[in-house]
Amino acid sequence: MKIGIFLGNLGNPAIYYPKLAPITGGVAASIFLCQLLQWQSQQSNSGEWVKTNSSEIEKATGLNREEQELARRLLKVRSLLKEKLTNPNTDTLELWADIDAFEEKLNNFWTPNPPDIITEIRRESHNHPVEIFRETSPPNHVVKTDKYFGQPRQQIAVAVTPNYRFSGPWNSQEQLHKFQRALEAYAQERNLGFGNPSGWAFKIIDSMTKGLTSTFWEEFIAGIPLGESQKVKRDWEIEPEVPYPAFEEERIQYYVHKGEPLEAAVSKARADLRNPVLGKDLWEGFLRKCDRLADDALKAKQQGVDTPYLPSSFNEKPPITKDSVMRKLGAIAPQFALNQSTSEIIPEPPKLEQKEPPTAAEIPSISSLQKAYQTPLGRSIVEKQIAANPDWGYEIVDGEIVESIPF
Repeated sequence: MKIGIFLGNLGNPAIYYPKLAPITGGVAASIFLCQLLQWQSQQSNSGEWVKTNSSEIEKATGLNREEQELARRLLKVRSLLKEKLTNPNTDTLELWADIDAFEEKLNNFWTPNPPDIITEIRRESHNHPVEIFRETSPPNHVVKTDKYFGQPRQQIAVAVTPNYRFSGPWNSQEQLHKFQRALEAYAQERNLGFGNPSGWAFKIIDSMTKGLTSTFWEEFIAGIPLGESQKVKRDWEIEPEVPYPAFEEERIQYYVHKGEPLEAAVSKARADLRNPVLGKDLWEGFLRKCDRLADDALKAKQQGVDTPYLPSSFNEKPPITKDSVMRKLGAIAPQFALNQSTSEIIPEPPKLEQKEPPTAAEIPSISSLQKAYQTPLGRSIVEKQIAANPDWGYEIVDGEIVESIPF
């Protein structure tokens, strides 16, 4: 093929000025702007907008769709290009190159020490040029724009106050340190930090520096133990977080009867009573049960039963503490006592009080029991009483209450 035919098939060359690249933002933007200026000059009215599409632009400049979008974005950032909103369903574009703004940037670019635009070509690791220019609208604000990507970069440097200190309601650093130690001790006691009480205390103090109020600080300056004023006493508690013993024992026995070990039953019962919703429902059911037992006991008294039946959960039991367990273990096997060395003196176990047998005045008579045994309700109560008190010496034989034969 001859060179003339080859050049004719290539079409007309596009104009490109290399020195415009620093002003427009890159090669693609320079080609796009020059082509748009050429189209505007061919129109009868220089102020008329150019209507085109991406296919025509690619045919005239060789820029594909991605390169066209990059060029338009770079030119719009520099106020060199304006666009009208068109129908998104079509590919039509209405563009207009701002010649006045273009001339102003050219004058500023070739003027020594320009006041508004500072252009500097830097060589990075891959020798990619990056342009730094200052826009006129926000003074003293530098925006970095990569020629190839065109996205404005955020300012990296952050101003930091030297010798920064927390500012809050405390009067001195010593008072702040005491408050921090009190928070850490509270978190360790309640296991609030989940292994990091210092981190939990930092969150409380940091929220106070941002203007949030803290009940812990109010308790600290008032000399109240932390968390004391935040406790809520519920209906089923003698004091905050301490339920009625009978109510707690009733829930423990519930899990014991389901086959749970005593330790697991205690843990589950206390977890249930700490739940405000579940605890309220259980408390209402417990009150209904107590009311029914009270009615049965009153009826039994009216029928002559002196000591009505009550569940074992209503019997007073001594509290189980660490000291009581250590004393018992030390008395049985000193080497297995909790946190106790063999050289320590082992205290004697407490002597259990011998319960004296009930007197004859305390034991109900057979006649009174037989009278109460005649009704269905009394029959149930009397059977439970005789089974719970074998020391009375009574038993039921063929529907009759008789004295037990010891042999």
